[in-house]
Amino acid sequence: MNIKKPISTILLYIALAPSVGFSQTKEWQSKFVSIDQTGKLTYHPDANGDIIPDFSKVGYYHGSKQIPTVKIVKSISPVAGDATAVLQKAIDEVSALPKDKTGFRGAILIKKGRYNISGSLNINTDGIILRGEGDHDNGTVLVAAGKGQRTLVKISGKGKVTEVAGTRTKITNNYVSTGSKSFEVNNVSGYKVGDKIILFRPGTKKWIEDLQMDKIVAREGTKQWQAEEYNLSFEREITQIKGNTIFIDNPVMMALDSKYGGGEIFKYTYNGRITEVGIENILFDSDYTSDTDEDHGWVAVGFNHIENGWARNLTSRHFGNSCVSLSQGAKNITVMDSKCFDAISVITGGRRYSFNNDGQQNLFMNLITTEGRHDYVTGAKVLGPNVFYNSSSTKTYADIGPHHRWAVGTLYDNITTDGEINVQDRGNWGSGHGWAGVTQVLWNCKVKGAAVQNPWVSGKNYAIGVIGNKLRGRLDGKPEGEWEGNNKNGLTPKSLFEAQRKEAGIK
Repeated sequence: MNIKKPISTILLYIALAPSVGFSQTKEWQSKFVSIDQTGKLTYHPDANGDIIPDFSKVGYYHGSKQIPTVKIVKSISPVAGDATAVLQKAIDEVSALPKDKTGFRGAILIKKGRYNISGSLNINTDGIILRGEGDHDNGTVLVAAGKGQRTLVKISGKGKVTEVAGTRTKITNNYVSTGSKSFEVNNVSGYKVGDKIILFRPGTKKWIEDLQMDKIVAREGTKQWQAEEYNLSFEREITQIKGNTIFIDNPVMMALDSKYGGGEIFKYTYNGRITEVGIENILFDSDYTSDTDEDHGWVAVGFNHIENGWARNLTSRHFGNSCVSLSQGAKNITVMDSKCFDAISVITGGRRYSFNNDGQQNLFMNLITTEGRHDYVTGAKVLGPNVFYNSSSTKTYADIGPHHRWAVGTLYDNITTDGEINVQDRGNWGSGHGWAGVTQVLWNCKVKGAAVQNPWVSGKNYAIGVIGNKLRGRLDGKPEGEWEGNNKNGLTPKSLFEAQRKEAGIK
């Protein structure tokens, strides 16, 4: 039966329509970076010329290559009892195979079922993939069986950054701004396009004094910062040389100021670093005896001394610290589509770092965590660009963000948490963490609360389009960070990372 409504009712519906069914959030753009209808980004410098830098070239091959599906060369079925020896033998056998023209030896398929591992599995060679048949209970389940605090799967080469003698040259600019991709040097002889270089920024006594990190309010165990401990070595590659101007693949993440020692470059080697290793489609679990047990599986997958690798479609349960942890020698690693659930440990410091990054140019995206402390986190002197994107955490016990001393250049883009994201002077927490970082960018994040402060010198930190409470931070009297659009929906572009990637032609 059709019922005709009175004219007055129809007019009321029309009047209410914009606020009921057709309301739209008004879009707005940041004063720091804006976008036009073609997707072109414009960066707006501050008085020093510093800008929010380009974070697009992170992860596996900077995003220029898609993560491949590598051919299976060996399959393993579940075994009774301890599977450690069987799985390690398969890894060793594939390690002995020659690499194909794409740089891979092949994938090891670990068929669905449960595999108890009493120790650790070690991958120390290029070109090996560990692949399961699903990161769920009916898929491939690798279990840290029994006692022992350990990393279950260790992916690691060896070595370290080693300076090539005779290649060091001074940057001659008085000031190289944050976001720059070029600078002038004393001498370009011996350099060519494609050279891997270290962009070196020295720690100096004056810098530490101006940062007030020689005056951390002391308690037992507090260490004041020392200049020689803050020499920073950013890994870069030369993309172009014009006269005495060097162009690099990733931008300067912290201004190089001559009054704080300026900067230098030198060529380097990293003998023993491996490449092209991936792990995918696996559920990791750990035995435990109580909710506060700490003598059991600690990290599901750890990466170190590796460039260009990945972890995808992984789930961990009941580990004490991390699903995936990247150490200082891990570079251009993509960690994606993974979950860290139900950590088991005492809830205190040094535990529950769900997805941890201490390396350079790494990408963490599409992640989910529960019961963590520092769910998306960097440690001491972690050098960017690094990106955490499109990820969430619930039931968290601490905060997301730079957790330690002076992380440089991290983007937290579309992170949602029922806890906090903090970028601040941590003071005497730990052994004297002090300033947690610089060029830390929160973009379109949803939080319970966030404290974002600027260090006294050497750059800024940004909270743009953050939905949640603005917090004062642990310590009073610190400079406020660059807050814009707090609790204001409609930030455009919605994702800075995606917009930067699109403009760079990265799919």
